[in-house]
Amino acid sequence: MIDIDKVRQIGKVRSGGRSARKSQRFSEKKMSVVQAGMTGGTYKPLDSKDLEKIHHAALEILSSVGIADATPEVIELATKCGCVLNDLGRICFPKSLIEDVLVNAASEYVVYSRNPTHADLHVGGYRVHYATSGEAVTILEYDTKTYRPSTLLDLYDTCRLVDKLEYIHQFGQTVIPTEISDLDEHDFNVAYALVSGTEKPFEMTFNRAKNIKGALEMFDIVLGGEGRFAKKPFCTFGGCPIVSPLKFAKDNLDVLVETSRLGLINDIAIAPQAGATAPVTLAGTLAQVTAEGLACLAIVNFISPGCPMSFAIWPFISDLRTGSFSGGSGEEALIISAAVQIGKFYNLPTTVPSCMTDSKIPDAQAGYEKGISAVLAGLAGGNRILESAGMLGSLMGCSFEALVIDNDMLGAVQRIIRGIEVNEETLSVNVIKDVALGAGHYLGQKQTLDHMQSEFLYPKIADRSSPSVWEEEGSKDIMNRAHETVHKILSKNYPDHITSKKDKNIREKFPILLPINAMRKNSRWKN
Repeated sequence: MIDIDKVRQIGKVRSGGRSARKSQRFSEKKMSVVQAGMTGGTYKPLDSKDLEKIHHAALEILSSVGIADATPEVIELATKCGCVLNDLGRICFPKSLIEDVLVNAASEYVVYSRNPTHADLHVGGYRVHYATSGEAVTILEYDTKTYRPSTLLDLYDTCRLVDKLEYIHQFGQTVIPTEISDLDEHDFNVAYALVSGTEKPFEMTFNRAKNIKGALEMFDIVLGGEGRFAKKPFCTFGGCPIVSPLKFAKDNLDVLVETSRLGLINDIAIAPQAGATAPVTLAGTLAQVTAEGLACLAIVNFISPGCPMSFAIWPFISDLRTGSFSGGSGEEALIISAAVQIGKFYNLPTTVPSCMTDSKIPDAQAGYEKGISAVLAGLAGGNRILESAGMLGSLMGCSFEALVIDNDMLGAVQRIIRGIEVNEETLSVNVIKDVALGAGHYLGQKQTLDHMQSEFLYPKIADRSSPSVWEEEGSKDIMNRAHETVHKILSKNYPDHITSKKDKNIREKFPILLPINAMRKNSRWKN
């Protein structure tokens, strides 16, 4: 794949004449319009002084207030490393200790694909990738426009759908299998649904830390040998180790400790709500969530210096008229972009959420709320932008149709992130002269034909036909077209990412509840 940064440098050095220009045109013609890992970082809602102020406020919070409810294991670990347990039982982190942690923390990591068709995710710098996630508890039914509880089969189906959606680079758990109450069964079945549904990189959470080693064993079986996952991890692991304001959450803290011990990629999320579990001011919320993120980073590095962790500060917005979470607000798009900046201030790999519409269906409200946040998070340079497709109702619901629509939208977003390449070829001075003095239009020009597939991205779901053609073809709206695409993909894409022998081995070792016949062509989806 062509490095977009190199592409942007074309024209700064003189090319070697006509043959070099022909070679350049050939390269540009072959280049994908958009690709995983393009460079963001042009949108910066905070200036350098703002970032310094937030940093120092976070250090002050950690040193004077600290974090409550640490487990005895973490208390012992933290105090040995230089933290102080105050009279209130809170772990306080000296400012110099946090600064030392930041010097040695991992600045990037790689999440691998099991299939070269999909890109590995090189996470760090300003490289941008979009991913699903959300763990909704309901699925929107297209026919009735009503919500029902989500199931394990829904999780598998959304996974194999995303496996075929080209502008989504990673799969994260879209829904919870609400029919599984046993926490151990839940963890292993989520892992199985994801590893069997896609060969893209994916991420997941755990209810119990003790189940992580079992999931690694499952993944090693898929790869064909013990220890293979550790060499090329295709999954990141996480949870929410902080309950805001400034408290550890025991179960997820245990997960953080275990993943750090094992040297896995820690994929946490810290999500205080402004005005509810964080200050009402956006700056105050950023100061608090930064402190909470730095505390988690310190614990990870106390256990395993340099162990990768996403600096995943996810400040959320409350609608203070009701107290409810408002993921689709303009403030949310703004504060998430600021969260990216803070992560880049520390040179840490980042994850943030986007596309968290409050609308209950994929309508105009969902479109503008998702589009604004997806663009800003990408232009800010968020490394892995989660929740970015399929989610509705303030993360309470997921929609198959929304996954398809949002994939289309993310293509356009990534075209914006790519930007405009300015060089001798693209400035087109000679072409302009030829056309102005000749045909008077560019439609038949070789340059037009050469660049029409590399300069422009053409949507697959959005409709650009004339009103008369649209009427002749049934006056379908975007939901209609997305519904047809869902059925087209899911009626045909029954993946065989795991061989039958390996699948049998996994089913003998783990309590897998997903029926084999549900993973083969059946009546659930018809084209």
